[in-house]
Amino acid sequence: MGSTNFGNFDAFCRDSTLPVCNVLSETHTQRGGWGGCELQGIPLSGDRYLGNLGSILLCGIAIAVSVLLLLRSERKKAAVGRREMQLFLIGYIIIEICEIFTVGEFPLNATVRIAFTGIHIGMIIATTWILLLNAIVGYQILDDGTPLSIGLMLISGAVFFIGTGYITLDTGYHWTNEFVPDPNDHYRNIALYVLYQLAPLIFLVAFYVLEAILVLRILGEVRPMLYLTGAALLFALGQIFNYVISPYICNGTAGKIDGALFETLFTLLAVVMVWIFWSSITEDDWPIASQPTGYP
Repeated sequence: MGSTNFGNFDAFCRDSTLPVCNVLSETHTQRGGWGGCELQGIPLSGDRYLGNLGSILLCGIAIAVSVLLLLRSERKKAAVGRREMQLFLIGYIIIEICEIFTVGEFPLNATVRIAFTGIHIGMIIATTWILLLNAIVGYQILDDGTPLSIGLMLISGAVFFIGTGYITLDTGYHWTNEFVPDPNDHYRNIALYVLYQLAPLIFLVAFYVLEAILVLRILGEVRPMLYLTGAALLFALGQIFNYVISPYICNGTAGKIDGALFETLFTLLAVVMVWIFWSSITEDDWPIASQPTGYP
């Protein structure tokens, strides 16, 4: 693997603001030996600074919007997968709370930042896994909202969270020598590369495919696909801003902002569109005011 770029993080951390870079950097911040444009942020006392203020504010908005969606979901008593969708929203809220301290560059103690990063990355893979299970719930293999359905979702999500969280924390705290970042080897970390970069993408693609089959072949509907595809496009746009356009934004604004701001925004919009998609295919009277048949 040494002759390939698989597992290398130096280029990603050079061009993007990613939580994983906190555990790979020697200083446990977004600044490391990979170089690139550095966010300047707002100067504070003691040679400290507050970076990515825009992302921090958007994270706060995302948390508020997600709470509103949680409450709105609670009102949809007849909706299939209501509790499961609420679990996904709770996972997203935890991610956004962590993002305030991992992508938003608060002047934190290194130990605390690593801890937030471990929770953040662990919740990313656990939450995308829960989203995939939400698609499976739509097929009604198990009754939704039952202790068995919720329990299986929580237990399997916890396995991903604990496993990924441990590897992330071990990388930052150096509990063992297994995951120590090496600047001379492009900050290679195969485990985190698979768990952070690849696994969530696989889960999201599988979610889209399963939901598309459910909507088009089983429900025979087309309109919900507009919401689902819109969510996919918004998410992809956020990733493009973070991974591709970010260095141009950072250099063009002299380090004031980068693509992470737009990634947070478009991911929030994608989550909202996923919720609208789910709401449109569940047995409820939203968003259409009247229907020929339905539950009383």
